[in-house]
Amino acid sequence: MLVRWLLAALHLLAYGFALASILRRTWSLRRAAVPAALRSVFRADTRWGLSALVLIVTGLMRVFGSYEKGADYYLHEPLFHLKMTLLVIIVLLEVPSMLALMRWRASIRKGEAPDLHNARRYAHLSVIQTVLLVLMVFAATGMARGIGLPAGVV
Repeated sequence: MLVRWLLAALHLLAYGFALASILRRTWSLRRAAVPAALRSVFRADTRWGLSALVLIVTGLMRVFGSYEKGADYYLHEPLFHLKMTLLVIIVLLEVPSMLALMRWRASIRKGEAPDLHNARRYAHLSVIQTVLLVLMVFAATGMARGIGLPAGVV
């Protein structure tokens, strides 16, 4: 029971940290006109990645471990499918930003100035990810309350 509670708490806290990190990265990317401004982008991006990792690991443990209702419950829950679809979209939207940030980090390590022309585009992608992350929270809380399941299943 204690592990189940702690996993749920970590999962929910990770949403908060993810939201704060993605918002900070968005804000920093909008201001990334010079390489010196990238320190804030990189810090926020690292926090975003770590919180996403915690979300995914705790989520997998809750679905496929013996801590929660089990995979059979989740795989038949419509809001779980919505949540996973949103996660996939977030990950797909992350790819261009992740690749750019990797290039920027490499450029800075080499002592070169990174090409920051698309920073605002990556900030826009982060805004979309933020909205999708919030929708994931709505799906998660709906699942916790049995919304979307046929009557009598909960």
